[in-house]
Amino acid sequence: MNIPRTSYPRIVIIGGGFAGVALAKKLSKQEVQVVLLDKNNYHTFQPLLYQVSTGGLEPDSIAYPIRKILKDFPNFYFRLAHVEAVDTLKNKVITNIGKLKFDYLVVATGSKTNYFGNSEIEKYSMAMKTIPQSLNLRSLILENFEEALLTSDLNERNALMNFVIVGGGPTGVELAGALAEIKKGILPKDYPDLDTRMAQIHIVQSADCILKGMSEKASEKAEAFLEKLGVNIWKNIRVTHYDGKTVTTNTDLTFETATLIWAAGVKGAKIKGLDSKDIITQGNRIIINQFNQVKGFNHIFAIGDIAHMVTDNFPGGLPMMAQPAIQQGKQLGDNLLRLIEQKPLMPFVYKDKGFMATIGRNKAVVDLKRFKFQGVFAWFVWMFVHLFFLIGFRNRMVVFINWVYNYVRFDREARLIIRPFKRREDF
Repeated sequence: MNIPRTSYPRIVIIGGGFAGVALAKKLSKQEVQVVLLDKNNYHTFQPLLYQVSTGGLEPDSIAYPIRKILKDFPNFYFRLAHVEAVDTLKNKVITNIGKLKFDYLVVATGSKTNYFGNSEIEKYSMAMKTIPQSLNLRSLILENFEEALLTSDLNERNALMNFVIVGGGPTGVELAGALAEIKKGILPKDYPDLDTRMAQIHIVQSADCILKGMSEKASEKAEAFLEKLGVNIWKNIRVTHYDGKTVTTNTDLTFETATLIWAAGVKGAKIKGLDSKDIITQGNRIIINQFNQVKGFNHIFAIGDIAHMVTDNFPGGLPMMAQPAIQQGKQLGDNLLRLIEQKPLMPFVYKDKGFMATIGRNKAVVDLKRFKFQGVFAWFVWMFVHLFFLIGFRNRMVVFINWVYNYVRFDREARLIIRPFKRREDF
């Protein structure tokens, strides 16, 4: 990999997400060598992926080059690589571009879509965890309406304009709200010769409420917002099969749709060599202690979505969200320096800053530790928080200008089929 060997301890970070970037920034200008490995050369602001999928934003406004984030940091190296395995005996990371020895290893690989072993759903449904996946979904949505114009088969036309979202968490709720606003304000203008009133948006949720991790008030208000936008919400129903045309559930309910969007869960993106049964727990997450150390190791750590840390407030592990990842990254930076200096480590304490979700124009729900509110003010809070955590002044300005323009004009300019989406036939 052409990484120079120095007298400084080498810390290898796998993953350039919220956790990995926060850790690398914390270690900047310290007497350590930091090597960050990622299969992409950019950091993705995942909370806004749904806006790329629905034409509200272009992908470059929520992505930022990793090299640019850390360009002024001495002793920092980035390599574009796919990590294939970790050799814990020889302290080496094995990648598609070579092997690299480490003194300390931090696994921050994040998460990926969890299909719960259903290969047919994985084959035919659409995920939304990466920028390429979001662009695929955007193309498919627009292609469906183009095809709906051409068919004379009423059932086929309805299926092309029928969208089923599996999962009533923040991703599913925010995507449903965006699609509902497109149906209401944009499709009639783009497709005046198509009866877009026939377009249907469904959320299928296996639990008895949407936004299950939030307060009861937030869940009820979000459901009311969605129903007002015309979204159909189906609770206590589980999707069991999808063949590309028909969605089957564990009840008599079925849907005919050309677009099934899977937002029903995620699992840790584990790595060979750190995937033994004694350190992997539910959701493919790596068991860590209060210092973020992987079970059985003192020099290997895990942070972010891949890490399973049990606390009194979160007996099932910390939520797989940006805030725990960022906080773990920052705190681990301090602990690594303490470890190098042979000082006692400080336990990680998660500061819960709450949950929030937007349901569309002037509609959002926010649960903070002491306050819970919904509606227009919550929507402004949601926008401010997301702008604040975006990386890069340009990205913040581009997103802000897009939001202002979309709000004033009730439009989404990025309705572009840049690359037509074709489903994989092989699997």
